[in-house]
Amino acid sequence: MKSLNRVILKLSGEALSGDKKSGYDDVIIENISKQVKEIISKGIQVGIVIGGGNYWRGRSNNNIDRTKADQIGMLATIMNCIYVSEIFRSVGIMTNILTPFECGSMTKLFSKDRANKYFEKGMVVFFAGGTGHPYFSTDTGIVLRAIELDADTILLAKAIDGIYDSDPKINPNAKKYKEISIQEVVEKKLGVIDMTASVMCMENKMPLIVFGLNEENSIVNALSGKISGTVVTV
Repeated sequence: MKSLNRVILKLSGEALSGDKKSGYDDVIIENISKQVKEIISKGIQVGIVIGGGNYWRGRSNNNIDRTKADQIGMLATIMNCIYVSEIFRSVGIMTNILTPFECGSMTKLFSKDRANKYFEKGMVVFFAGGTGHPYFSTDTGIVLRAIELDADTILLAKAIDGIYDSDPKINPNAKKYKEISIQEVVEKKLGVIDMTASVMCMENKMPLIVFGLNEENSIVNALSGKISGTVVTV
């Protein structure tokens, strides 16, 4: 694996809650913070996007207007970033949170220049609030930020330990890919990330590493090439 200078890490909201299914499991978040601290100690810049699924799954609620449901989801991601950012700070990591819209004094407004300035100061930068628009998921948000900020790769830390040819929860014989191209992901509609985000990765040659968050030292291992998940090539 080539040396990495900047990576964007995607954490699912559900992964933060662990077995609790909602809210936060501090043991999991503290473990993540220690791994990220180890990564930045090696000079690698880290940006983080967090989903909102531990609070809100808007698309499963048919009684609410889609735009409003997505806006609630954006706010859920901001709450998650504020919480996780504070856990990171408790272990000595400098952080900042950027959003695509004004959010009082709780966050700073996103700009590429501002994000780069924070990265250069050794901060972990949280990108909350998605793209700021409805009908776009945090998948699209992370790919957008990774492309804008010239990241070397996207790390997808998920509840499932890689990409399979079918849902392993339903099919016990599902085959896990060790490596697959983003074009195959799109053509086979594997649903690793949503289709908009997948096409953006394909068009902009943004690679992905998909792995299970709950595996021991999974984030550090993924960056050092010791991955039991799936590498998505471009």
